[in-house]
Amino acid sequence: MQKYLLYLFFFFLLGTSWAQEIPQNYLKAKTSLDEKNYRSALQGFAEFLDLEKYGNLSFYASLYSAEAAYYLKEYSSTLLLLGPIQQKSWEKSDEVHYLASLTYFQLGQHLEALNELKLIKAEHLVKQGYNASFNFLQKVSPSFLITHLEQFKQNDGYTAALAFVLQQKSVMTQVERNVLNQVIRSGVNQDLKDKTLDMVLILPFTSGPDQLISTKEALDFTDELYQGIRLRISQLQSQGVPIKLHTFDSKRDTIHLLKLLKDPIILGADVILGPIYLEETELISAFAETQQIPFIHPLSNLGDRFESAQYSYLFRPSVPSLAQGILSSLSSQAWGKSVAIGYSGNARDEKLAYLLQEHLPKAGFSIQKFQKIDSKNAASFLQGLGVRRGNKPSVQQIILLSDDPAIAQPVFSLMESISTSVPLLVMDSWLSFNFSNYEMLEFSNFYFISNNTPNYNSQELNDFRDSYYESYLFYPPTHAILGAELVNWIYKNADYGYNYELRASLDQKSFQPGKLTWGFNFQKVNNNTYTPVFKLEAGELIPLQ
Repeated sequence: MQKYLLYLFFFFLLGTSWAQEIPQNYLKAKTSLDEKNYRSALQGFAEFLDLEKYGNLSFYASLYSAEAAYYLKEYSSTLLLLGPIQQKSWEKSDEVHYLASLTYFQLGQHLEALNELKLIKAEHLVKQGYNASFNFLQKVSPSFLITHLEQFKQNDGYTAALAFVLQQKSVMTQVERNVLNQVIRSGVNQDLKDKTLDMVLILPFTSGPDQLISTKEALDFTDELYQGIRLRISQLQSQGVPIKLHTFDSKRDTIHLLKLLKDPIILGADVILGPIYLEETELISAFAETQQIPFIHPLSNLGDRFESAQYSYLFRPSVPSLAQGILSSLSSQAWGKSVAIGYSGNARDEKLAYLLQEHLPKAGFSIQKFQKIDSKNAASFLQGLGVRRGNKPSVQQIILLSDDPAIAQPVFSLMESISTSVPLLVMDSWLSFNFSNYEMLEFSNFYFISNNTPNYNSQELNDFRDSYYESYLFYPPTHAILGAELVNWIYKNADYGYNYELRASLDQKSFQPGKLTWGFNFQKVNNNTYTPVFKLEAGELIPLQ
């Protein structure tokens, strides 16, 4: 929170009358402040607070002293120091109001803080004030925010906080739902609807104005998903399909995202794809429910927050669906009843592991080992189960839950160096790791948990690979394939008779074969419940069931 709140812009120029005669003790105190020696700074500025003796310099001394007190978390002293200059009209009035607002927020005096922010005119501090409002008001009661909405509705951080607080509630009252609708928009413009399938894509292409996302990996999978979506829509358009893609950058900024939701293009969307991250998806999900526009999260398996939603979907299976697929597949085989589970620290993997730990014993399985794994202990986890040369493993099947290649590589290296037939269930992402060659293993004991698995042997995927290569000069990664298949799935289920309302269309069908993946089942659920486990025979994936 500090990075949003404490850009205090207190490097001020002194008046020309003091330019040649700034006291040495004052400069020493300023140096202490710059070096974050706040106690020394506070003591050093004390002698310069006398207005009659020091005139304009005392204003700056008061402001600097208040800043030092703020950083020392002495909030009452901060307000006392600001008091003499809070009503003054001078060149740093905005900075005074901003620091006062932060102090009031820290003291829980939200009305006073918000009223101070209304007095600020400098654009950069107005924006900082919005950020402060959003961060401090996230835990305030909805009733407080609703009561004062009319008074502070021009504060974008306030309205973003209100939207955030409301959509955190598992059940909203009708009044709360109406207020959320008011914050987002003031009614549907039916003229925005036409016979074209308007798909809005919202992704975090950047993490702020002119600033790239901090990790290259995040940028990579975002671009890959976008490239697959864009290419498939271009193909459909070339076939005369009335479909459009409208792309927006969420910037991983909730205030910016809330502003986007007032864009006429988004208001007129037939379906919204993305965004990805939790704080973004919760806001878009609330918007989708209010405006009755289908929203599809393209990549996540974590759908607990969407269970009661009518218009929010996971394109991939939820964690319970993955668990059910694993349980059904194990039950269909005669491998035995003893199981070991290794899982990474990823939220999906932990939740899935604990769900299996709960449900496998109910189906007659015995969990012999249950452990969090990482790149350093993945191989030793297996060796501790007796998975080593010339030894019989102590369990009859092993489940490894991770998409991390750093975990997969030592596991695969171990399996290459020994001969063992114990079944190893892993996520289907392991199929795409460039260090894996399953045909070189003596036993085909790797099995792959479906998570919208690409159908690598389909002609449609071969054709898409060729088209993708023509466009980008390399073959499509998994996220690009999923992006294209997401478009296929939406287009297949976007029945004109239902005005692009997916729910009615999906409930008319059970299993649907995919074009680039193995297929879907969204009947009466908001995620893909088709989750087989695959075996690999002669280079071809085959479902166990």
